Formats: sequence, C-alpha cells, structure tokens
Amino acid sequence: MGIFDKQALAEKHLLITGATGGIGWETAKAVAQMGAKLTVTGRDADKLKQLEKELKGMMDGRRLHVHAADLTDPGDRKQLVETAEAKLGFIGGLVNSAGAAGGKQVEELDQEFLEHLMNINYTSTFLLTQLVYRRMMEEGRGDIVNLASLSGLRGTAGNTAYAASKFAVVGWTQSMALEAIEHGIRVNAVCPGYVDTEMARASIQRKAERKGIPFAQAMEEAEAGIPSHRLSTPQEVARTIAFLLTDAAPNIVGESVKISGGSVMR
Repeated sequence: MGIFDKQALAEKHLLITGATGGIGWETAKAVAQMGAKLTVTGRDADKLKQLEKELKGMMDGRRLHVHAADLTDPGDRKQLVETAEAKLGFIGGLVNSAGAAGGKQVEELDQEFLEHLMNINYTSTFLLTQLVYRRMMEEGRGDIVNLASLSGLRGTAGNTAYAASKFAVVGWTQSMALEAIEHGIRVNAVCPGYVDTEMARASIQRKAERKGIPFAQAMEEAEAGIPSHRLSTPQEVARTIAFLLTDAAPNIVGESVKISGGSVMR
C-alpha cells in the first residue's frame, strides 16, 4: 500500500488539535484523503464550521467529528476525548498541532506572558496527550505526533519564551517516546522552520517592527536566510505528519523531523 494511499489510515481514528490553524487544517485534509476517521478541534467555532464543510467534500461525514474546545480548560479536554471516542471509537493517532507564538525581548517579558505561552504550547498539550495515551496503553498501540519547531532545537533573538516552550515539547517527545514504545506506541515531533501561515507572517511582522523595516523587506531577509530561498508550505508539513502516522514509519521513534529548507544547517 502506498504511503499516501486512500486507505493508508483507514483503520485509524485520528484526533487533530489546532485544526483551525494552517498546519492543522492541511493535516486534517491530508489524513482525510488517506481514509482516516477524524476528530478535529480548535477554539474558533466559525473556522471549524468552514473546515467541516471542506472535509465533508472529501470524506464520509459519518467518519468525521468536529468539536470546539479550549485545551487549556481541563473540562474541555476531558469532554473532547470522551465525546470523540463515543462518536468514532478508540483514538489511535493524535496530532498536537495547537499552539501559539509570541516574540518579545527578554527585558519585555513578564510572568503572565511566559505562563500563557508555556500553558498553550506545552502544559495543556501534555495533559491532553496524557488522557489519550492512557487509552493507547490499554490497547497497546498508537501514534502521537507533536508539532514543535526549529525554535525547539536552537534559539533565536527575540524568541526566548516561544523557544523555551518548544524546547519543552522536544524534550517531552524524546522522553515520552522511550516510555511509550514499550507499549507499542510511537511518539515523534515535527520541527518546521518558517511555514507560510498567519502565525509565521505575524512573527516576521514583529521582526520588521523591531528592526524598523517594512514587512516586505523582513520577508525577503527571512527567505534569503533559507538555502531553498522560500518558506515551507503547510501542505509539506502536513504530509510529513501524515507519513509519521502510517505503517510506513514503524521504527521512527522519538525523532524531531526538521523541515527547514536547509536553514537549520546555517
């Protein structure tokens, strides 16, 4: 069976968080076309409705569950998992795509901002994963893919809070992977550099403002720093995530897969 065959994920129920963001959205579309049963979640109910409509155009609506949730809320996390399993059965794959960005210089940071970013990018994601993981342990199978970042592998100026949260995700991925594989569960991370999404453009805009230059110039500088001379697309990241969820990647365990256009080598 081909990696991206229409039946490659037909036996799996996948839960995708942050599905209203660019990468989560494209990941949902990619796995829908690979036959997965699918639960998608996000905080923006209007965007979820748009995604639901798009997904129903490419898959059987009876294999789709759409659930708005705030993953920082313990009650929402519990209800999301319970409702998803009641609707579509055991969650055999989890994609943690929910997250937030934010760039400030060290002297500008405060405790509220640090705790907010760490809660969204790491703590609440960890706690949701814990709920799904316990059921995976009972079943002795499952796949988890965490959306990290190149910022979880190396630091950059004006990025301390975000980088710290993504370093946490990478460290958690590696440590959990060693425990999880004993139960037949694979845990990996995907670490993109700049991806052409609203989040990345906002990050580049913040850099432009700090440097006092136009956005277009900041974008040119960002692209010039990438050997491929372009930002990655959400579809490229989505396809990498989808690959890690398939049986084609059985011995990829605890990895941080970089999608950087070569910039990570500079």
